[in-house]
Amino acid sequence: MTFDPKKYRADFPILKRLVRGKPLAYLDNAATTQKPRQVIKALVDFYEQNNANVHRGVHTLSEESTNMAELTRTKLAAFVGAPNPKTLIFTRNATESLNLIAHAWARKFLKAGDTILSTEMEHHSNIVPWQLLAAERGIQLEFVPVELDGTLDLAKVKAALAKGPKLFTFTALSNAIGTVNPVLELIKLGKAAGAVVSVDACQWAPHKPMDLKTWGADFVSFSAHKMLGPTGVGVLWGREDLLEAMDPFLGGGDMISRVTLEKSTWNELPYKFEAGTPNFADQVAFGPALDYLTAVGLENISKHENALADKTRAILEAEGMTVLGPKDPATRSGVVSFNVPGLHPHDVGTAFDLEGVAVRVGHHCCQPLMHLLQCGGTARASFYLYNDQSDVDAFERALKRTLEFFKIKPKAGVR
Repeated sequence: MTFDPKKYRADFPILKRLVRGKPLAYLDNAATTQKPRQVIKALVDFYEQNNANVHRGVHTLSEESTNMAELTRTKLAAFVGAPNPKTLIFTRNATESLNLIAHAWARKFLKAGDTILSTEMEHHSNIVPWQLLAAERGIQLEFVPVELDGTLDLAKVKAALAKGPKLFTFTALSNAIGTVNPVLELIKLGKAAGAVVSVDACQWAPHKPMDLKTWGADFVSFSAHKMLGPTGVGVLWGREDLLEAMDPFLGGGDMISRVTLEKSTWNELPYKFEAGTPNFADQVAFGPALDYLTAVGLENISKHENALADKTRAILEAEGMTVLGPKDPATRSGVVSFNVPGLHPHDVGTAFDLEGVAVRVGHHCCQPLMHLLQCGGTARASFYLYNDQSDVDAFERALKRTLEFFKIKPKAGVR
């Protein structure tokens, strides 16, 4: 069946907006995705019909609310191939998921002199928690270098792993430059080296299928809001034996089994890590987002957005712009990171906004990577299932008008 983005665009009310008098071309999907009517309706319906706190009452509304929130956990397990729904922990976002690993696993099982290995392309959320831990516990941090084309050299990964790190934590797909890493190979290498392996799948989960049973990682983190779901819902999947061995991340209600003035014991998984009132309404609305993505198919989404991204790269290169990231189509995604020579990315973003085109600008929470690539930041267009040729056309129009306004002449051959 032919992929028809117009069919899906009709489900997203915000795409009917005008921005500065122009039709909205939303190309900031790596930051957050728009929400289909089905998700919005589910959230409104929940507040109007079922709203009550979960896991705390025997009255009808509480039981309905609990069952609806837990149904999302069950759907999510099927969506990502988790062996057991109870190994999926709901957090506020992927950042909290990564911090949970740092606090509840690493602080318990790592000691001074141990090494954590990551890469130079990581989001700050997969750097800062480990820096804090290293400063506190005397743990060493090492980073696999990134090649100038934005990829990882597996020989350098193997060399770094040969030093025996206790944790190997890496991004599956770069939010800043769109690199698609060889996830299965990296996990295999990390496990063979004896490391616990943590994957930041925030940019992978919305676009590419994952089967956690096949992956064989120890921890995987991602966020609902990047996959058509509401904000305020993150996910941490962990290997069951590791989660059982870890101490709680937060203390309070619902994560306990019994509390006395002398000591407390902990609830079973996943609730041991879900202290206090969870974001149950948005968890409920995350369910229809998973249904939507399942119906469309992640393989279809990835193929569609990659085609749009390739057209956009061609436009930029024809105008002599600087395009960052891999040249090999097999290792890149629907993220297009670029710079206009002589212009600050913020100026590019402002100029594009005048044409109704929403792109991201800045360092994308990847300052070490930007430093490596010798730029302070980039402008970034990122595509999703509801984008179509009209968005590429709007991008091209915005680029040409930006070049005209700032009197920038194309420099053929610049990459």
